[in-house]
Amino acid sequence: MDLRGRDYTAVLDLTADELRALIESALDMKRRSRAGDRPPLLAGKVLALVFEKPSLRTHVTFQTGMLQLGGHGVFLGPREIEMGSRESPWDVAKNLERWVDAIAARTFTHDTILELARGARIPVINALSGWEHPCQTLATLLTIRERFGRLSDVRIAWIGDGNNVLRSLAFASGKLGLSLTMAAPQAYGLDADSIARARADAAQSHGTIEVTDDPQKAVAAADLILTDVWTSMGQEQEAVARRRAFAPYQVNAALLARAPREAVVSHCLPAHRGEEITDEVMDGARCVAFDEAENRLHTQKALLAAIL
Repeated sequence: MDLRGRDYTAVLDLTADELRALIESALDMKRRSRAGDRPPLLAGKVLALVFEKPSLRTHVTFQTGMLQLGGHGVFLGPREIEMGSRESPWDVAKNLERWVDAIAARTFTHDTILELARGARIPVINALSGWEHPCQTLATLLTIRERFGRLSDVRIAWIGDGNNVLRSLAFASGKLGLSLTMAAPQAYGLDADSIARARADAAQSHGTIEVTDDPQKAVAAADLILTDVWTSMGQEQEAVARRRAFAPYQVNAALLARAPREAVVSHCLPAHRGEEITDEVMDGARCVAFDEAENRLHTQKALLAAIL
C-alpha cells in the first residue's frame, strides 16, 4: 500500500480497500513489533505534533510510533505556538513544511485541520478535531479485526453521545459493511447529514446504519458495544444537563446482560467511571478498551509508514 504524500484529515479520505490494507499492515506491524522486529522505516523523518487540546494516548502513541519506526516526534502544545492568536494555522503550516515531514494536529475546530492541510505541502493527520477522530476509528477497526477475524458483518452498538468519535466510526462502518446501531437521546444523536452519508456508503457495502433511543435494543444482537464520555472537551458548560439526559445510557452490568454472551465492550478513553461506564464493566473480562488503546500505536505506525 502506497499512500505517500496523502493527508488523513477524515475517515472518508481513504477508500474501503485502503482502510482494509491499512488495518492489515497494522496487524502485521503489531505482530512483528512484539517479536522485536522494528525496522527503521522512517529513519530521519520528523513528525510535528501540533496539539491545542490535552492528550495521553494520541500524544504518546504518535511519539512512540515515530521512535519505533526510526524517526522523531516534536511536540508543540498551545503555549509553544498559540495557533490562531499569535500565528494563523496557514502560517504554521508554511513554516513546518520547511522543517518536518508530516504534521499530526489535535484541534478544537475541524476548519483548523483543513487550513493546515491546505497550507502544507506535507501530509497532515487529524489527531482529533471537533468533527472527527479518524485515528481512533483505525484503532477500533484493528480491535475488530483481531477479535472477530474480519472487517465486515460485525454488529456494533454505540451507546452515548453523537460525537466526533461516532461520526468517524459511522463513516468507516458505511464504507466497510459493518452494522452499526447508535443509541442516544434524540437531542444528542449524530447529525442527519452524517447519518445520510454513512447510509449511502452502507447501501453499497451491505452494511447497516441504524438509530434508536433505546440502549437495550441497540445491544440485543451486538458483537461489540462502544461508548465514550458524555461531555467532550469544550462542552463543559453542558455537563449537568448531559449527565441527566444520558443517565439511562450507562454501560453497566444490567445493560451488558441484555447483550449476547460473546459481546465485548470498549471505550475510546479517557473514561469517566461511574458515568458512561461502571468499574465493573470497565475492569471486567469482556472489556477490550485497553487493547484498543494499545492499537492506537500500531494503526498510527501503519498510517505513518504509508504516508511517509
